[in-house]
Amino acid sequence: MALVFRRATAEDLAACSALCLRSKAHWGYDAAFMRVCAAELTLTAADIVHTDLALAERAGVPQAVAQVGPAQAAGRVELWKLFVAPGAMRQGLGRAMMVWAMAAARARAARALEIVADPGAEPFYIHVGARRVGAVPSGSIPDRILPHLRLSPV
Repeated sequence: MALVFRRATAEDLAACSALCLRSKAHWGYDAAFMRVCAAELTLTAADIVHTDLALAERAGVPQAVAQVGPAQAAGRVELWKLFVAPGAMRQGLGRAMMVWAMAAARARAARALEIVADPGAEPFYIHVGARRVGAVPSGSIPDRILPHLRLSPV
């Protein structure tokens, strides 16, 4: 089956949210950790309106999702989500979604894509050209520090 890349719609939100949760859990996080970060990984109708949200699907089933938030500081937008279904990992979908995210950032007149990454995803982002610029506290887990990366120019 061919892979289809498209903008996500409101009808896709539940399936895309489930994909984000499955992808995160794939890396060995326990149930307690997943409960704490579930809200942060759940997509809402506001995401369709205020962000760029794309998915890659095969036979109508989401295989990857990426989300670029609205402009922050001048010339910068943030990659809010990039998740690949566990069964679709290592097939180039992460890289393909990064290409989409960079195009979405350029469409918003951004010169840089800011990324707050899961520590396990940092090597992927560095591999696609991002560089670490610092660290920030997790939005879900107290006392957890996450790598802050930047990809520029986009």
